[in-house]
Amino acid sequence: MPQVEGHIQRKSMLYKTGVEYGDYTLNFVQGCAHGCKYPCYAFLLKKRFGQIKTYEEWIKPYLVSNTLEILDKEIPRLKDKIMSVHLSFSTDPFMMGYPEIEKMSIAVIKKLNAAGIKCTVLTKGILPITLADFSKENEYGITLISLDEEYRKKMEPGSASYVERLVALKKLHDKGCKTWVSIEPYPTPNLIDQDLKKILKAVRFVDKIIFGRTNYCKDVTSGYPEHKKFYNERAKEVIDFCNEKGIAFHIKNKTITE
Repeated sequence: MPQVEGHIQRKSMLYKTGVEYGDYTLNFVQGCAHGCKYPCYAFLLKKRFGQIKTYEEWIKPYLVSNTLEILDKEIPRLKDKIMSVHLSFSTDPFMMGYPEIEKMSIAVIKKLNAAGIKCTVLTKGILPITLADFSKENEYGITLISLDEEYRKKMEPGSASYVERLVALKKLHDKGCKTWVSIEPYPTPNLIDQDLKKILKAVRFVDKIIFGRTNYCKDVTSGYPEHKKFYNERAKEVIDFCNEKGIAFHIKNKTITE
């Protein structure tokens, strides 16, 4: 079982996110061992500001050891302002093969819920069934951009298999938890030729679907000239599916174009 590369400390934890469907968030891990090969916004941002220098450094995660102590100070001050806290926009709270990170994620959710704060979770790992014991207001999600395991191994090499993600999510759904899926960054046919309907069918039990295009990628903008038309059509497909099934949805900004 791999271990975190080391421990670091921070002075603050909870902050207002700029992500369109988020409220507050926290990132108690630096780096991500899932090592996604499509342009990862978190990696690009950390690299831009000099916190991470290389991909090899990025995939060796560091745990913020004073996370819970910071939360004890920040929760009383901020809880009246917070609608929800997302785990996490610049790392993965259930990183494959890192029990120390999973343990911290569980402790963070427990502490936030104890203060009456709802949590939303997104992972490319395996959601533990113990999450069903926490607040039923929490929302648990997985990223699922394909059902093709060869594509996953190529683009998300350190992540859980798509089947494992789906099975864990369905178990939480069956326990009465709110579940969702992020189909982002969805690839264009020059990256992988696939049927979005099959992915939608696989997640038809969820409460919400978020859909978004692949960004920061020349293979899309230059390699697939019809990318705007493609994303307009796929977004409509998601909207029609969700309306038919009574599933909430959110189409990310700039996915639909004129």
